[in-house]
Amino acid sequence: MTLPDVYSDDADEDPPPQEPEVSKRSRGVALLLSFFGGVFGLHRFYAEKPRTAIAMIFTFGGCGIWYLYDLVLIAAGEFRDGEDLPLRNWGLSESSFAHHRLVGRAEQRVAELEEQFDGLRQQFNDLAERVDFAERMLAQQRESPRPQLPRGS
Repeated sequence: MTLPDVYSDDADEDPPPQEPEVSKRSRGVALLLSFFGGVFGLHRFYAEKPRTAIAMIFTFGGCGIWYLYDLVLIAAGEFRDGEDLPLRNWGLSESSFAHHRLVGRAEQRVAELEEQFDGLRQQFNDLAERVDFAERMLAQQRESPRPQLPRGS
């Protein structure tokens, strides 16, 4: 008699929960565009729905009804973009390319600053050696006795 999968040891290992896919576009931006330019379909252009955006332009937001409906959907987080993904995130998401570009520029800037710092450190060490040499020369001049002139009779 075999045990059902429910009782097997493998059943204890639950697959990691997958986060639902959401749009990369900002819900906050869409809400602002809808509030200020909703009758012209600005939020739909932002969400990559150009056909319905043009329809909103010609109908002035469905005489205001379509405009209000979209405004409520966006505020509730149920408005979907052109790829049928819901706009749920309020903030702007950075693209991975922009992130890598910024990290690359930051690393380059840090390397430049390290080089400048090493140059300043070398100049400071050279200056310290020169000051030390000058102090030793002055100390030698103070310590050496002055030659005295012979006295004449």
